[in-house]
Amino acid sequence: AGDGSHAHPTQALLDLYTIKGKLGGVRGLKVVLIGDILYSRVARSNIWGLTKMGAQVVLCAPPTLLPAMTPTQEPSEGYSSYQPLPQVAIERDLDKALQGADVVMALRLQQERQQGGLIPSLREYSRLYQLDSRRLALAKPSVLVLHPGPMNEGVEIAPEVAHGAQSVIEEQVANGVAVRMALLYLLTLGRKDEKGR
Repeated sequence: AGDGSHAHPTQALLDLYTIKGKLGGVRGLKVVLIGDILYSRVARSNIWGLTKMGAQVVLCAPPTLLPAMTPTQEPSEGYSSYQPLPQVAIERDLDKALQGADVVMALRLQQERQQGGLIPSLREYSRLYQLDSRRLALAKPSVLVLHPGPMNEGVEIAPEVAHGAQSVIEEQVANGVAVRMALLYLLTLGRKDEKGR
């Protein structure tokens, strides 16, 4: 399922399923993850899954919200199990990151997990990193908008984008039920009863 801010593999699987269902595949796509990468278990699992499937992953966040496990940074004190993430691009300018994007995933600002002082204010964070319609226009016309939820509309994503024509967030939620049911079904097939069935 998911464990704190480390990993959320079922979310990554349903995101891959949603992308593949809408765009026919993942290989070669430019996928931009925006926001609180540092505390996002969804981001970590998606980075592994997307790169494994051949996508070009771009992380866009303030420097204070990028993990020490990204290729351009050294592990910081406090990380007991340093595991470098796969090769990803890092772009701190959201306008540049979105250019030519096939898929954009906005991530929730997880203030409940953060230490103080990582961002100056919500207003400044939203001004620099909110996915709004002006910024989304920099991506490909066929761009998909995803969000693992819950959303802070007006902070990391503008309401008109969250509920707009390019948003597949509702389908993403529905796919989550199907993917998790399939995984549970596959797990139960591996068990045998006392008669060996």
